[in-house]
Amino acid sequence: MLNVLFSAKPAVWEEYEAPLRNAFTNVGLDVDLACDHAPADVDYIVFAPNGPVTDFSPYTKTKAVMSLWAGVETVVDNLTLTQPLCRLVDHSLTQGMVEWVVGHTLRHHLGMDTHITRQDGVWREAFPPVATDRPVTILGIGALGAACGQALHQLGFPVTGWSRSAKDIPNLRCLHGDDGLTAALTDAEIVVLLLPQTPETENILNTETLGLLAQGAFIINPGRGPLIDDDALLAALDSGQIAHATLDVFRVEPLPQDHRYWAHPQVTVTPHIASTTRPETASAVIAGNIARGEADKPFHNVVDRRFGY
Repeated sequence: MLNVLFSAKPAVWEEYEAPLRNAFTNVGLDVDLACDHAPADVDYIVFAPNGPVTDFSPYTKTKAVMSLWAGVETVVDNLTLTQPLCRLVDHSLTQGMVEWVVGHTLRHHLGMDTHITRQDGVWREAFPPVATDRPVTILGIGALGAACGQALHQLGFPVTGWSRSAKDIPNLRCLHGDDGLTAALTDAEIVVLLLPQTPETENILNTETLGLLAQGAFIINPGRGPLIDDDALLAALDSGQIAHATLDVFRVEPLPQDHRYWAHPQVTVTPHIASTTRPETASAVIAGNIARGEADKPFHNVVDRRFGY
């Protein structure tokens, strides 16, 4: 029997206990799933960064740590974590992100706010360009970014994807590195941020890079708050360089009530709802990954500590 420790807030345990037990049964694993295993007895940890485990050194038998979250920036630099760390890649999380990104891309592309927020009797007859004339850049083309790029491509948008290292993804113009970043942002009209949070990606949108975009561009950030220099974005919004920013993530969450984003007429704040993990599908992913480990197969989605994701 495998001892699997669940390390997360009690409310999360209530959501995940039954789905995880079912998922382990479905993959044929005999598992003792609990929140209170002695560290020396634990084979695997199902982990959320807001849970009780912060020191991994007592878990000498543990074969891997399975993250409940896609982002691992709050744990990847933990020096006590020597076990493999697997981030969560879940098709329902991906689908939710695709729907949110496509929805807000179309909202800005079609200028929907003009008519939704101004039911004032003024007949504003203006037509947007077709999608093929609206270049979109996605910063971060991992599982989430690539899926969003494919969906936008299907709608006709020319999509450029940027990543730190070279990638080849069908239907996307893939660029990488510093020169690639400049090319990816130059004259982009919609920019979607789906990068992980690392020292290299913090403030990737700043005064200089925002200035590369087409005049009146739109920013959509469901990735991580620190990807954007907030002061630079506010200045670009005030100057008209950026027409609107739809932001789902922030440096401090919940976003403080006195933050300028709340009152700014060209900012839409959403409360970190772009996508989330669903217990049933996430549990199936975690159980399947543990089954791989028990079959002496390599784990899926192991974090590369050199890059932080």
